[in-house]
Amino acid sequence: MAAGVETVAEELRAVYGGGKTRDLEWRVSQLKALLKIINLHENEIVEALRSDLNKPEYEAFVHEIAGASSACQLALKELRRWTMPEKVKTTMTTYPSSAHIVSEPLGVVLVISTWNYPFILSIEPIIGAISAGNAVVLKPSEVSPATSAVLSKLLGEYMDTSAVRVVEGSVPETTALLEQKWDKIFYTGNSKVGRIVLAAAAKHLTPVVLELGGKSPVVVDTNIDLKVAARRIISGKWGCNNGQTCVSPDYVITTKEYVSKLVDAFACEMEKFYGKDPLQSNDLSSVVNSRHFDRLINLLDDEKVSGKIVLGGQRDKTKLKIAPTIILNPSKDSLIMNEEIFGPLLPIITVDKIEDCIGIITSKEKPLAAYLFSNNEKLKDDFISNVSSGGMVINDTTLHLAEASLPFGGVGESGMGSYHGKFSFDAFSHKKAVLKRGFNGDVSARYPPYTNGKLNFVKAMLSGNILRIIRTLLGW
Repeated sequence: MAAGVETVAEELRAVYGGGKTRDLEWRVSQLKALLKIINLHENEIVEALRSDLNKPEYEAFVHEIAGASSACQLALKELRRWTMPEKVKTTMTTYPSSAHIVSEPLGVVLVISTWNYPFILSIEPIIGAISAGNAVVLKPSEVSPATSAVLSKLLGEYMDTSAVRVVEGSVPETTALLEQKWDKIFYTGNSKVGRIVLAAAAKHLTPVVLELGGKSPVVVDTNIDLKVAARRIISGKWGCNNGQTCVSPDYVITTKEYVSKLVDAFACEMEKFYGKDPLQSNDLSSVVNSRHFDRLINLLDDEKVSGKIVLGGQRDKTKLKIAPTIILNPSKDSLIMNEEIFGPLLPIITVDKIEDCIGIITSKEKPLAAYLFSNNEKLKDDFISNVSSGGMVINDTTLHLAEASLPFGGVGESGMGSYHGKFSFDAFSHKKAVLKRGFNGDVSARYPPYTNGKLNFVKAMLSGNILRIIRTLLGW
């Protein structure tokens, strides 16, 4: 284990206590340093992502580098406004008074990131933590070692390491970090480890953000532009790290009469995107490692699934690649329908009526995302009203992540808390209520000895009815 891991929270707490990270200019300097890392080391970051995931340069730039840059630029632009006290109204109860909500940093925070988008899922929480004025420790994922090393190197070179640290390592280092007291823990990953993080945090009453996952459904109605829908589903599934994405479509629901058209559309568009032999395509990421490859093959070779493959299914373990694969109506009790897939496999479930989709979705745990392709306004309204999910997109997939004005986070099994844009700042801030009063307007009715007259006055004040207050003052 690296030296100092067991005491890193204590060390940063001393720095935070000195007030350095609260200073607005310090926050700005650190955000500018992050932006410099992104701008000056793009090639190094791309190569690390290629080493870890064989991620295409296009995806590395669009999904990770550009996203991190945009988040950093937004924070720099809006930071002074975010940190300003928010004035709120007061009532007759405290008159005369003024009230504000003051955003203050939580203190010393821990960010545990994951391997599928190892750059942006490390950088964006750090942007929120620094913007809010915290000292922060980043624990990148050991499953993406090249990106972990790049993050450690670059943050060590550009950031103020007295208040921003990177701890590399695996389970022992993460365990040592979780044993310490933090003012917030931000974890991205699976629900199994999420429960471990939550249990560790509970010992210190530490609040957490858990960005998890789940089985995100896609509902495909019949009254749509099928070509566009197919392309957008492919983009959200295989064009996002080859399905290794927390908001990636996990399964499709469509009608029995429409499914053959949908499968044909997938086949047609996928050949355009990835060629006749997708295993040779340079535009598909690899599976991250052999353990995850074997897990996916186990899902695919399940006897309840293997005979229902209608597209794809090819695999190459030496390259850790699995072709985009579609499975039609796998058994409800198959593994693939009961755990998050997190890979290039996509089951399609058929129903008699498209409206039946809502019952299927709500019978499962709440997903991180839900998608609907339809021109039926009533179905859209019913879907939005009745399907609980972290986020939702109508007639597209995954694009809600690109909007900084929308919170990104889960609900139920898919997580708790949210971030992106100002929501990242808020995630690492305490909203402190501040009420200011002078020494005038002191009302004797609030003090003993209590009388019926004082009680009547208090009732009138709390009613907010001006006429009643006047009548009480006049003794009527």
